[in-house]
Formats: sequence, C-alpha cells, structure tokens
Amino acid sequence: MIWIGNIPVSPGEGGVYGERMLEGYRVWDPFRSKFSALHMLGKEIELSPEMRVLYLGAAHGTTVSHVADYVEVVYAIERAPLPMRHLLRVAERRKNVIPILADAREPETYAHLLEEVDLLYQDVADQAQVEIALRNRIFLKTGGLLVLMLKVPCIDCTSGPEAILESARDGVAKGYEIFDHSWLAPYHEDHAAIMGKKKVVADE
Repeated sequence: MIWIGNIPVSPGEGGVYGERMLEGYRVWDPFRSKFSALHMLGKEIELSPEMRVLYLGAAHGTTVSHVADYVEVVYAIERAPLPMRHLLRVAERRKNVIPILADAREPETYAHLLEEVDLLYQDVADQAQVEIALRNRIFLKTGGLLVLMLKVPCIDCTSGPEAILESARDGVAKGYEIFDHSWLAPYHEDHAAIMGKKKVVADE
C-alpha cells in the first residue's frame, strides 16, 4: 500500500464516494474501509499489480474501488440489488472490476465466472461467515491469502466477542493456516480481521 506520511492512499481516479484527494492520490479512509483500518493497525496485506482478488460482500464498492487501484482484477460478489447499482457505476470507471450479483453462500452459482485468485477478501454480514470462507476457498490458489472481516454480532449476540472470535478462528483453521488476527477498533467496533493462507486438506 502507498502511504503519504501516515495516510494510506491508492493511485486511481477519484470521485467514487466523495473521498479526499492528496497529492494526486485517493485517501483510503479507515473509517469507511475495514481493509484500510487493518493497515492503519499495522497489519499490512500487500497488494500487487498481478494479483487477482475475489471480494465477497462488495456492497457499494468503496473498498473494491481502492483494491482495484492496485491489482489486476477484482471479482466483486454482492447479493443485494441496491448496492449492486452503485457497484456497477464503480465498474464503469474501473474496467478491472467484475461485478457479480450472487450470494456468497452459494459459490457454485458463480464458479463458472471465476478463475483462480490470489486473495479472498470477505466482508459479509451473515451468521455463516466462517462457512462462507470455507466454501469459497476452492477459488484460492494453494497458499493464497484469506482476509475475513468478521462481523461479530451477526454470528452471536449473546456470547462474549473474544469467545466468538476464538470459535471463528477454530472454524476457519479447517481450511486455512491462520497467521494473524486483529480487532478493528477504534475504526470499526465489534469487527475483527482473521488472516490466513489456504492449506492443503487431506480429503480434497
């Protein structure tokens, strides 16, 4: 990621969501993007021009647009029609964004549209967040990266957040080698990032 002082930025055309420009770069606001927040907290995930990214839960395309500034292509999955309208406008200006109206819980419905990816980025508000990460690992190259933005209240609103995070880590570890995790406060309360690499599973 490119930094100007202590501010993360991306090099694409501005005007996607009213973001500020700084020295010709788009300011990547950590309060608007969990990926930026992760970097602000010192957990940098490197993006490079040859990378292919599968983005689950693309929403309006705020973070998608910044990721697309760095990588070769972003397959952006979103299931809600209204955010998809905004995402389509992002894709009009960034030809390396491939918007797909689909449910991340059903990867078989969009498998024919994808190729192997280097990074699986997930930001889906669903109780089955861990299962979604496991189902979509089929698209990742061996050793490919997972960044799961865990929305803790969506999983369980009665248990403590640390217990939910620990349980989620254990679940994700069935298909990934977990190498780090981080709460996203003060930028995003009740959210944590789980980072891992796809591992070879014996029965595959």
